[in-house]
Amino acid sequence: MIGQTISHYRIVEKLGGGGMGVVYKAEDVKLHRFVALKFLPEDVAKDAQALARFQREAQAASALNHPNICTIYEIDEVEGRAFIAMELLEGQTLRHKIAGKLMEIETVLDLGIQIADALDAAHSKGIVHRDIKPANIFVTARGQAKVLDFGLAKTTLVARKMIGESAISTVGDQQLTSPGSTLGTVAYMSPEQVRGKELDPRTDLFSFGAVLYEMCTGTLPFRGDTSALIFNAILERPPVSPVRMNPDVPMKLEEVVNKALEKDRNLRYQHALEMKADLQRLKRDTESSKATASSTAVSRWSWRTTLIGAVAFVSIIAFIAVAAFYLGRNGHAPINSVAVLPFSNASGDPNTEYLSDGIAEGVIDRLSGLPNLKVISRTSAFRYKQRDVEPQRVAKELGVEALVTGRVIQRGDDLTVSAELVDAREDKQLWGEQYRRKVADAASVQQEIATAISGNLRVRLTSEDKSRLAKSSATNPEAYQLYLKGRYHANQTTAPELKKAIDYFQQAIDKDPGYALAYAGLADTYCQLGGEYEFSPATQVLPKAKAAAQKALELDDTLAEAHAALAYAEFFDWDWLNAEREFKRAIELNPSNALSHMRYGEFLQTRARFSEALAEGKRAQELDPLSPYIVSNLGFAYLQMQHYDESIAQFRAAIDLQSNIPVAHAFIAVAYAMKGMYRQALAEYDQISDQDKAVAPENQLIADTLGWIYAVSGRRADALKIALEFRQLSTHAYVDCYSLGTIYAGLGEKDESFGLLEKAYDQHSPEMVFLAVDPFWYGMRSDPRYANLLRRLGIPEQPTQ
Repeated sequence: MIGQTISHYRIVEKLGGGGMGVVYKAEDVKLHRFVALKFLPEDVAKDAQALARFQREAQAASALNHPNICTIYEIDEVEGRAFIAMELLEGQTLRHKIAGKLMEIETVLDLGIQIADALDAAHSKGIVHRDIKPANIFVTARGQAKVLDFGLAKTTLVARKMIGESAISTVGDQQLTSPGSTLGTVAYMSPEQVRGKELDPRTDLFSFGAVLYEMCTGTLPFRGDTSALIFNAILERPPVSPVRMNPDVPMKLEEVVNKALEKDRNLRYQHALEMKADLQRLKRDTESSKATASSTAVSRWSWRTTLIGAVAFVSIIAFIAVAAFYLGRNGHAPINSVAVLPFSNASGDPNTEYLSDGIAEGVIDRLSGLPNLKVISRTSAFRYKQRDVEPQRVAKELGVEALVTGRVIQRGDDLTVSAELVDAREDKQLWGEQYRRKVADAASVQQEIATAISGNLRVRLTSEDKSRLAKSSATNPEAYQLYLKGRYHANQTTAPELKKAIDYFQQAIDKDPGYALAYAGLADTYCQLGGEYEFSPATQVLPKAKAAAQKALELDDTLAEAHAALAYAEFFDWDWLNAEREFKRAIELNPSNALSHMRYGEFLQTRARFSEALAEGKRAQELDPLSPYIVSNLGFAYLQMQHYDESIAQFRAAIDLQSNIPVAHAFIAVAYAMKGMYRQALAEYDQISDQDKAVAPENQLIADTLGWIYAVSGRRADALKIALEFRQLSTHAYVDCYSLGTIYAGLGEKDESFGLLEKAYDQHSPEMVFLAVDPFWYGMRSDPRYANLLRRLGIPEQPTQ
């Protein structure tokens, strides 16, 4: 079509299309202006009913001359191709403008007034649109609303008289809208549309109410996986309060939305003009209150009252100081830190544990993306699972001022979630709510809880923060359930559990190919499987991790989890520049994610940027104070800096948190060995069970470290025995040659060690990132082959001490 001339219109480019038409930008060669041409798609061009509806769109809309309705220039047909020529608009549809985000209330009111005015104009001429939705409302670059697409408009008797009977298609209403049919977009349908009843202008007002709700909250008022579930919500269930979804929504605006969404149309707004008047009144009152506040502020500082103002100012400052002193003493200071404890599974069914864990984790994830709020990470918070909680003691241990607790009960398809926010300083409840939903609505519950908590904590949010908080987790409830199961198994960190997690994440993606969080979860699990824990060859899983993370970002480039997963994959893939950029972006989007800080610190260690690494590690520990692995990671940093006593103390702190941490004992032993204290090193290894230090796919780091200690302490035969066990293991399982190479490095067998390092390089071993800082290689650094490997890896040759 591009370049063709249809009638007196030259086609320039395709603008888009939908079920009822394909739209092109075209030049009117007679009037020398650009227009939009809408054609029926070829697959329905020969359908008499579709053609009649297409013609009626033009006839209905052309009878309307209004600044908020798209202007129709003409309808024509050339060589059997019917088209409408209409004004060309620059901007975007309301659907794209909302895009899951909250809109400023001023914008909601401004656009709402214009849309209401357009509907009033249409209804006054007997035209009911019947498909009001964000995709059919255009917002120009200058902020003007334009209602589009009257293809489903119902021409009433009044309209027939105005347009003229001869202009109406011979295809009657019975064919165009047979009784019981449900035209329009399901999520925005009125109850009478769902029931297939006769429609009047009030159906548009219900749909308009649904649009206003979405503008205010960034989400739909009625949701479900299938049309049947959405229909049920429209007919039977009230939407969640807009104010609960977005605390900035004025109560008067919520009243307008609720009245428009009345299920009984006799109780709904009866005319668009009523809605317009209420929105105008609210806009006036909002602007008036701002103007009054501004005027009052100016008058206070007039020259006539300067002296009085100065005295008042001093008095106010004194009052604030005194108030701050007493309020601080009494525990009423603002709350800047919170921990979301695991929600108890009160269902009595261990198979639903993933659901209670998942809802709590979802609340943590949402809150941790908010600015100026310290949110304790999952690892520390979940140490209190199935434990009696004394708020003040737990808050002190976690270093927070407030706690969120909850319980989940699932009975078949019914879900009850109770949650409360407690000021731990006084053991006083600040907020509590009980949610009764279907299991399919679990995602919306965690969103509502997080929104309510942020509102009660008085967290100052930007529009972007509010949008992120209100962002829907998944459009498919079944996909969300599968995602929660994936998260649950990924947290177990064994090879079988990680593989289960991958399977659940993939099932979630199969159910909802647009589910960005599921792709991010898949990417991170692949990173753990083949990077962090090395249960699988990196060459097999890292490309999958990167592809999944990139797909997640393609779907949502504001998703911190996706940036974090891509950063970790790029790190183990030796792409240093991209890894650091992605780590920084992940932390920018979610500053309270301890895991991102820890992993970025790990990255900085490998680059020998130790002061930065320690800062990131300490920030991670602040956010996740009871995580033994985060505490251990600081131990690694001190070890690489050759601060052996600090390293031992850090690993001991990790063991105090959790006694059975083989890696902590192993690296205490390494620190002792570096100090020449071999007896103490081997004694530390005796604290590890035989099972945990045996040569096995899941224990390679522990076993090779013991082999290295045997080697440097002079127990050559014991070291070679472990090396032989590694070689035997390699015949039937993945062995990282980097691990085996450390033993030969301890033995001083450089040729064998460098040969294994070359194999590790070919394996793309994730452990190679530590080559410049691991203590195992100190005796190899003068060899040119060592410098050559570092250069090929892109790692600085000499670490900064």
